Amino acid sequence: MTGADRLTTAAETVDAVVVGAGHNGLVAANLLADRGWSVRVLEASDAPGGAVRTEEITAPGWRSDLGSAFYPMGITSPVLQGLDLGAHGLAWRHAPAPLAHVLPDDRGVLLSRDVDVTAASVDRFAPGDGDAWRRLADEWQRLREPLLAAFLGPFPPVRDAARVLRTLGGPDALRLARRMLLPATRFGEEEFGGEGARVLLAGNALHTDLGVNQTASTAFGWLLSMLAQDVGFPVPEGGARAITDALVARLAQRGGTVECHRPVTRVLVEGGRAVGAVDAAGGLVRARRAVLADVPAPTLFSDLVGHEHLPARLVDDLARFQFDDAILKVDWALSSPIPWTAPEPREAGTVHLGGDTAGLVDFGADLATGRMPATPFMLLGQMTLSDPLRSPPGTESVWAYTHLPQGRQHSEAELDEQVRRMTAVIERHAPGFGDRVVARAVSRPGDLEARDPSLVRGALMAGTAQIHQMLVFRPTPGLGRPDTPVDGLFLAGATAHPAGAVHGAPGANAARAALARAGRFGGVYAAGIRAGHRLVYGAADSRGRVLAGR
Repeated sequence: MTGADRLTTAAETVDAVVVGAGHNGLVAANLLADRGWSVRVLEASDAPGGAVRTEEITAPGWRSDLGSAFYPMGITSPVLQGLDLGAHGLAWRHAPAPLAHVLPDDRGVLLSRDVDVTAASVDRFAPGDGDAWRRLADEWQRLREPLLAAFLGPFPPVRDAARVLRTLGGPDALRLARRMLLPATRFGEEEFGGEGARVLLAGNALHTDLGVNQTASTAFGWLLSMLAQDVGFPVPEGGARAITDALVARLAQRGGTVECHRPVTRVLVEGGRAVGAVDAAGGLVRARRAVLADVPAPTLFSDLVGHEHLPARLVDDLARFQFDDAILKVDWALSSPIPWTAPEPREAGTVHLGGDTAGLVDFGADLATGRMPATPFMLLGQMTLSDPLRSPPGTESVWAYTHLPQGRQHSEAELDEQVRRMTAVIERHAPGFGDRVVARAVSRPGDLEARDPSLVRGALMAGTAQIHQMLVFRPTPGLGRPDTPVDGLFLAGATAHPAGAVHGAPGANAARAALARAGRFGGVYAAGIRAGHRLVYGAADSRGRVLAGR
């Protein structure tokens, strides 16, 4: 039987096809299933989860998270909270403290869930910084609910932004907006006198690809610092895959299915509307109502849809899409905990290493100019400290990653040297670290992409977090919404607003848009989206033809 024959004689039909079983795709599938839709999720890899997976890649008995590991956004996400994943096996665990930053001179600063402990730690660097930290924490408690709702909800966040405005008042809302646009270095200088609090904020900004002296790096550094202070950096008991397992179990309970080893090669478009997905073997799953794609926008539009179905301006914009930094990750199985000389990292689940504020500026400058950083800044996770199920009793499962310049090839010799530098930084602060290594696994950018094709060239955040590719500019200049110029096709992955991290918002936003399009006022909704797309893209496709129905 040919592929063409199979398309016409063996098509399956469901209400919605979801392309990609990353956490966002699974969130979208669950929300649609909750509304009674029949849902089929098609996944190219051998298991669901995308970057939310756990395997024994170092040694038997030591569990390593393959991508994401700590989940401050996940535990606070209104989307994930609403799915009640605890009823499907998800349990959160915490290290004694969320975060420590170790400076090159081996002084440490601790971010604890107890604000008094954090305040005392930063106060040791400059008297008065503890009170300044408390003020930030108090402000966060006033803002957290409307701010998180505004950040994670559909764009534009009119209602939740109004709640923030009512909470603060106009003048202070302007001050908050200014703060969010500040470089993390500048915000640290304005608020704190000492290095301790400043590096906590700057180090958390580097969980994205933003340099600490770049515009808007404060937004992420402040957000993660306040989340750590508020809810910590929790981990799922047993590994990141517990999130995925819970989403899959919940979906199955509602009749949805996930099929792995089934890569989608084409989104079927008929009459300007997405009507299904074709797999590598030629199999077709038809969609009565919607196709949702948890894949990077360039992959969706260029490879699965085809430029002939898209406005020429969108095609041109896609060529300018910018991925975030590449990642080099090392996992270690250790025979015992890391022998830190500073006390602070001994109780922190996440440890920042490799620079004071000046060093973090240099690190960002190296990446921006395409140089391999001589001193890698690292995020390190002590997983057994956070969750005893990650390795045998008395041992430790550890990972660390660093950023690499994106957009160029990295030779094996360069990557090997960077692994050596990463190990040397740890050894400098924990002499004898190397003697405790039972086994290790190095994940180069290509290895990360091979495990999860959405991690293009090792980019964890599905696109830069710089302001030119956020909000209405994500993934390209447009409406900031999951609706695409192809009717019935919705972008459900982290290249859509509000970007990366495990919170499920892109998937939830796509599901809500699909429900609106299929709802009672779907015609009105579609007309509004078409009008917006005409305004942004014009009405011509990439060959200059007028798009039917647009």
